[in-house]
Amino acid sequence: MKHLARILPVFAIILLIFNNLHCQERTKVYQGFDGGMMIHSGFLTGDLSPIDLKVGGAPVGLGGVVRIHLGSHWMIGSEGYVSTLRQLHNGSYIRYGWGGLLTEFYWPFKVAMPYAGLTIGGGSQTMMLLLEGDSGDWQKEDNAVFHKQGFFALSPFLGCDFIISQRFHLTLKADYLCPITHNKMLTPNGVRIFVGFVFYH
Repeated sequence: MKHLARILPVFAIILLIFNNLHCQERTKVYQGFDGGMMIHSGFLTGDLSPIDLKVGGAPVGLGGVVRIHLGSHWMIGSEGYVSTLRQLHNGSYIRYGWGGLLTEFYWPFKVAMPYAGLTIGGGSQTMMLLLEGDSGDWQKEDNAVFHKQGFFALSPFLGCDFIISQRFHLTLKADYLCPITHNKMLTPNGVRIFVGFVFYH
């Protein structure tokens, strides 16, 4: 939390500085909306101290985003994703479902549109870990862990749209879930990479 308290104000200041570079443009407020879908992966790692187990790997997930364009460089909206991390090669998994409200600044160029933003929201983390046995053997497992917890989180992100046409973009972004719920740290955690498409209207 100490690192988060230092990073987020700096991140917000940077966004405001870049946005203010374009404040002199006088345009109508509502500029349209967009929506799209993304797949994601990345690398997560961490230690589950209650059961003394190190977990990690590449998650696989799917989700989407909807945003309203306000002015020439600002969007607000929402996003949501489900992400599954397979473990122990026996059917065990750690799954995240999360979403929230986002604010985002973007800077359009001829063929690319870099952006940066912050999502505020939450979700749940579900763990099903078979410490012995296998999920496909139809045997009762005595050494297993099931754990589920909700969380609130901030998710700063950076990305870039690649402009295929005025109405269709490909997008690439990276984010990091920063938990803010007391005593409920997200483990494992790490950077996720998203690839997808967005339709603009």
